[in-house]
Amino acid sequence: MNLLPFMFGLLAYTVASRLALHRLRGGARELVFAALNLAGVYFFLFYGSHNYYTLRFLFYVLLVGLQFLSLRLFSTRGGWLPWLAFFTPIAALIFFRYLPASCFQAAAAALGLKFPGIPTMIGLSYLAFRCSRLVLEVRNGGMKQPTFWEYVNFAFFLPTMSVGPINTFANFRRGFELEPEAVPVGRALLRILVGAVKYQCLGNLCNQLAYAGLLLDDHPHPYLDLVVGGVFFYGYLYCNFSGFCDMAIGTAALIGIPVPENFNNPFAARNVKDFWNRWHITLSTWMRDVVFSPLSKFLVRLLGPAQANHAIALTIVVVFLLVGIWHGVGWNYAAFGAAHALGVVANHYYTIWLKKRLGREGFKAYNENRWIHAAAVVLTFSYVAASLFLFANTFPEMKQIWSALR
Repeated sequence: MNLLPFMFGLLAYTVASRLALHRLRGGARELVFAALNLAGVYFFLFYGSHNYYTLRFLFYVLLVGLQFLSLRLFSTRGGWLPWLAFFTPIAALIFFRYLPASCFQAAAAALGLKFPGIPTMIGLSYLAFRCSRLVLEVRNGGMKQPTFWEYVNFAFFLPTMSVGPINTFANFRRGFELEPEAVPVGRALLRILVGAVKYQCLGNLCNQLAYAGLLLDDHPHPYLDLVVGGVFFYGYLYCNFSGFCDMAIGTAALIGIPVPENFNNPFAARNVKDFWNRWHITLSTWMRDVVFSPLSKFLVRLLGPAQANHAIALTIVVVFLLVGIWHGVGWNYAAFGAAHALGVVANHYYTIWLKKRLGREGFKAYNENRWIHAAAVVLTFSYVAASLFLFANTFPEMKQIWSALR
């Protein structure tokens, strides 16, 4: 897509959405806002020269309609039925991410459709997590069931459609209560500018010295280049992802929709647990609320209070394996999740040991020691950067990199 039509279209969407959100009321506001988001999602994410782009968009519309129907039918029912509504978007994610290409091609051919492989389903994982969490909010009584157009607006909100952050329905609806004066326009524009610089400039600069730009060039390299590639890939991933999130948060703020922060200076984390409190915060929050809390409570009841620490460690392993495979298909992503599970579990047991060894006051002094803090930050940065080697490269690429090192 050319830059000028893209910028003009984004400006038109933002202004029209802001006017619709704050000048209209009731059902008209929901309907117009939904139309703007559907048109924006189609134009920016699905418009293309082949008909399968439009088919992908129509699939999303049908999927969201099915999710809404399952939410309305099952979310307030007793027994296991709410879980049927919860897993409807998750099942679609699993289907398109892990179904073998041959099976998908056969299913498409049976319907008379032609795709050049399994289509890339933009933002499907974020859509699945947003909508599945809403089922739990409704089931637990925290939210009333949304109307169809409220649900469409939440599912297809353009700024957070492709890469998040993962907003909650309750937070999203706060934007429908705010007055235009409450939106910090200048700060939102600055946030968009900062995000664009990180995404377009700093991220691209870092990528030139990351694994693909530095080591996958069929030339021999010293071992030091592996360290350089790891550090700059970490910087690239942060600038790329956080920069896009900055632009999404700033654009949403211009419209009047609050979006949660997704990053909080992850380079300053003092352990891997602290890293995940600072990195991809909305994913960490989703995993904590939806997986970690209920699973850890179940395992503590199953194993007994005396084994609570081991139950928590087992839950950590499950959570981070899910985090790994959520990011992509391939054993390298599962290995990335396992590496972070190891880091968090090690911190879990090390903290328990320190508290027993040092006592309350000694543990407090340990945490406040500046030299220990500095060493912990350096070690955490190094561990995370090393673990991203698994995230950045497939196993054949890893083999190619190792063979290039002198």
